[in-house]
Amino acid sequence: MLSKQVFRVLGKEAQKGSLLFDGLPPASSADSGSGGPLLFDDLPPASSGDAGSLDASPSQTGKNEGKGAKRKTSEEEKNGSEELVEKKVCKASSAIFGLKGYVAERKGEREEMQDAHVILNDITEECRPPSSLITRVSYFAVFDGHGGIRASKFAAQNLHQNLIRKFPKGDVISVEKTVKRCLLDTFKHTDEEFLKQASSQKPAWKDGSTATCVLAVDNTLYIANLGDSRAILCRYNEESQKHAALSLSKEHNPTQYEERMRIQKAGGNVRDGRVLGVLEVSRSIGDGQYKRCGVTSVPDIRRCQLTPNDRFILLACDGLFKVFTPEEAVHFILSCLEDEKIQSREGKPAVDARYEAACNRLATKAVQRGSADNVTVMVVRIGR
Repeated sequence: MLSKQVFRVLGKEAQKGSLLFDGLPPASSADSGSGGPLLFDDLPPASSGDAGSLDASPSQTGKNEGKGAKRKTSEEEKNGSEELVEKKVCKASSAIFGLKGYVAERKGEREEMQDAHVILNDITEECRPPSSLITRVSYFAVFDGHGGIRASKFAAQNLHQNLIRKFPKGDVISVEKTVKRCLLDTFKHTDEEFLKQASSQKPAWKDGSTATCVLAVDNTLYIANLGDSRAILCRYNEESQKHAALSLSKEHNPTQYEERMRIQKAGGNVRDGRVLGVLEVSRSIGDGQYKRCGVTSVPDIRRCQLTPNDRFILLACDGLFKVFTPEEAVHFILSCLEDEKIQSREGKPAVDARYEAACNRLATKAVQRGSADNVTVMVVRIGR
């Protein structure tokens, strides 16, 4: 249990403003197709309950860059070079929040279960990060397959392995920039591996999958997302004394302007809200037959600093969100966590029993509400 003094220190750190992430390659350099601009957004501070858009406003971005950028000499301006000083978060006064994942899945009315998931509460030893900079690494992911289970299963088996191999192990100047480059390379490599294997089959596999991954590096979350699965953070608002559901990920469907423009520029089209009238998502792993039409494996990446007011993270496929809003899902989970009738079993702590029950009840309720899709519900408890 952290002391109130540490809670206050962490709360102040979370409200200091956005870190600067310049110098990263554009989406088009990480993939043969143009993936659009990457998002490097920060969530509101712990005292804020705003669950609206996470995009930083131009005025806020300008202020942050103005504070972080060094003055350029006239010669540097001619060359177009720019150096940015990244704000350093003092870790000496912060304790690492414990993370533990729980999951439940339902096949629903589908003939087979095409979802997959991964829970790795602690992969610090496997990643072998610079010990002076990083003390804990965790990984949680949900994959929603379509056209078969092979793409989602492949991503669940290989994406985190590629991430571990590419994770920074030596001295790094910026942990944030290095981790984000690592995620970009990991998604690109995993997609290329699957497409190579899929194209070698006769007939070629046509499977595809969404991917929503949360990589926790100490108390910083990096959320990488493809498609329409989602990650939601439950954060307590001290001012309103209510819990808010904050979106950590961005959905990708071909009806969105930027996604549609990329698809049309690549020679594809959008009919009835789908790529070529068939595919519902505009970014995915696999779907080789649509990659030449502008479908890309370049993820949106967002960053979120955990605070003492954060309760849990919800990762789920669209089978849940077809019948639950994020707010409804968060409050459903909270009601389960506060249900004292849920008793521990087989020597498990009561808190584990309640989180497991929350996952199972929410997945079952989604099917009862009429979700005909596969349903996967993962809840990551944020420990104190």
